[in-house]
Amino acid sequence: MIARHPTPGECLSLENPNLEMLVRNLTGLRELYLDCVNITSFHERKKWSHIVSSYLPNLTSLSLYYCNLYGPLSNSFWKLHSLSILRLDYNDLSTVMMPDLIASFPSLTVLSLYNCSLKGSIPSTLANLTKLIHVNLAYNFLTGSLSSTLFKGHSNLVYLHLSYNSFYGNIPHSLYDLPSLLVLRLSYNQFNGTFQLDKFRSLPNLTFLGLSGNSLSVDVGNANSSSYGGLHLKRLGLGSCNLSHFPDLIKHMDLEMLSLSKNSIAGEIPSWIWGTQLTRLDLSFNLLTDFQKPYHIPSSLLFLYLDSNQLRGELQLPIPLESELWYLFIANNSLNGSISTSLCNATQLDILDLSGNKLSGSIPPCLLQNVIGLDLNQNNINGSIPDHFPLDCKLQYLALNNNSIEGRIPKSLKGCMSLEFMDIGNNKINDTFPCMLSSTLKVFALHSNGFHGEVTCNVASPELRILDISSNNFCGRLESINFSSWKGMMQWSSAQSYEVGVILIMKGIKLKLEMIWPEFGSIDVSCNNFIGEIPKAIGDLTSLHHLNLSHNALNGSIPQSFGHLSELESLDLSVNELTGPIPMWLGELTFLEVMNLSYNKLSGEIPKGRQIQTFSAESFEGNLGLCGFPLNKSCSHTDDNYNGLTPGEHEDAEEKREIEWEYVSAALGYIVGVGIILWLLLFCRSFREKYFGKIEEVVEDIFIARDMRRRRARMAARNRVRRH
Repeated sequence: MIARHPTPGECLSLENPNLEMLVRNLTGLRELYLDCVNITSFHERKKWSHIVSSYLPNLTSLSLYYCNLYGPLSNSFWKLHSLSILRLDYNDLSTVMMPDLIASFPSLTVLSLYNCSLKGSIPSTLANLTKLIHVNLAYNFLTGSLSSTLFKGHSNLVYLHLSYNSFYGNIPHSLYDLPSLLVLRLSYNQFNGTFQLDKFRSLPNLTFLGLSGNSLSVDVGNANSSSYGGLHLKRLGLGSCNLSHFPDLIKHMDLEMLSLSKNSIAGEIPSWIWGTQLTRLDLSFNLLTDFQKPYHIPSSLLFLYLDSNQLRGELQLPIPLESELWYLFIANNSLNGSISTSLCNATQLDILDLSGNKLSGSIPPCLLQNVIGLDLNQNNINGSIPDHFPLDCKLQYLALNNNSIEGRIPKSLKGCMSLEFMDIGNNKINDTFPCMLSSTLKVFALHSNGFHGEVTCNVASPELRILDISSNNFCGRLESINFSSWKGMMQWSSAQSYEVGVILIMKGIKLKLEMIWPEFGSIDVSCNNFIGEIPKAIGDLTSLHHLNLSHNALNGSIPQSFGHLSELESLDLSVNELTGPIPMWLGELTFLEVMNLSYNKLSGEIPKGRQIQTFSAESFEGNLGLCGFPLNKSCSHTDDNYNGLTPGEHEDAEEKREIEWEYVSAALGYIVGVGIILWLLLFCRSFREKYFGKIEEVVEDIFIARDMRRRRARMAARNRVRRH
């Protein structure tokens, strides 16, 4: 089995007793191991080093892996001169200085500070710690070059892990003189230059060599040379090492792990590459075209990465019945034909990624029995989604975007209570809204299908962060969706970052998201038939970055609660029937980059603000009642500038103008003749009777004419919305 690091939620918590209560009566203690025990007290998380060093001065071993601690370290901590083992992995030591950690503990044999946010460089005093056996400083922010004397004299060093930092320059020569070294991991730094692999022939015990992800050009030498006679490697990482062919030296090694990703290796995958005890093979991001036959995939293989190559032809992997395969990635190739049922021999398969190929046919039902993640995006898959999900379904990730899948959402999918990601967009599915789906969903995309009907069920998904149901035939009111329950889109949410592979239309551009950060949220219900007012509860989703409600029949005003959406980058409310003024707060959303309010019934002056003034007139067009910059229509009543209107809009505006002049003319006539009329009304009885009779007829005619004009104007506006 592969070791997996626990998450904070899987750790224990130290509350009662707390850390100080636990150690204050143990003054003679020499070894303290509290790995994965969460220190809950804010005070103790900060003062842990003072508590430990004050009560336990004789410590020789201290292991506080994953305890939620952070620095700075107290002065008393440096007095623990007897420390032999110091292990503080997965804590925040960003305020701790590396020279202090190394110089203060001369008896150290184990120094493990994996993923501790350490900064700076490794000091030269490391050379004085000649008792070191195990050093793990990976996944930090360390930088600088490694001097040739840094590891000189460390004859006892067995394990050295410096990966995922920013070390640069040449690999120091002192590393070639460590006779006890078993593991050397230098991957994903900035080491450069040409490196000759046979330099490690002086390390007869070396079993793990990791050089991937640097700027090295590795010279693998001649396999017929005796140079490699002393190498007994079991794990070899040479990714991004400017290789153009498979190193022949691999023929003479029975490897357990091999990574040659991100090189320029072309041609066939040699049959000898598979070995007999291989557990991990990564050949991704090369120029490979086929498999040399015959070949045998060992049953020991757990991870196979062949994605982003040029593999072609039908997908035929001879997976043995006893296979223990967990992860299979063959995405982004040119494979065709149907999905082979031989994949079902891998009964332990957790993740299957065949996306970005040309596969056709239906989905084999047997694939759904045990898989946790299934990605078939961007193929030519047809038929329906098999209704064969088991009652104890483990599925968490389902991606079927951009295929030709038909039918309905299978009822058995409701058994997948851990489903977090579902993207079935761009297919031909004809169904109503799938109300039975899990409340654990984080990403839910149904766009560009044939979904229809009202969303009448209570869509309560506390973890939901992306909803895309656009370009369907949904109808009804948006109020039926329980936006208030979507805690994952609220800034106070405890959500963590989440790896995805979802394609969204954001800011008018099709983008693929590989990661969702905790503060990210997106809602797209555009191009449907929703009616009614926009729910005010959307304004509570303060982590929203993208909101698209366009091309529906929504009415009412823009909710004032939208003023709380301070992170909003894209807002599209176009082609609806929204009325009223544009709220003033819209000019204060400083992150708003894309906005479209066009073709509604908005009125009044466009608000002024530094951000809103950057949008073009197209963002506001089609709203006859709007005026002000950037429209070529002044808000002054004396300025009748109709530039920029379509012919139909200009005609309506002229009609409105004529109506206004009728009232102006009537007013002037009244002023001129008021005196004469008053005199006749007062002193001529016959005129008075005829006058009031005529007035009743005129008033009745005026109201009838005005009502007919209003009806014509409303019909013209509706026709324009339908055309757009």
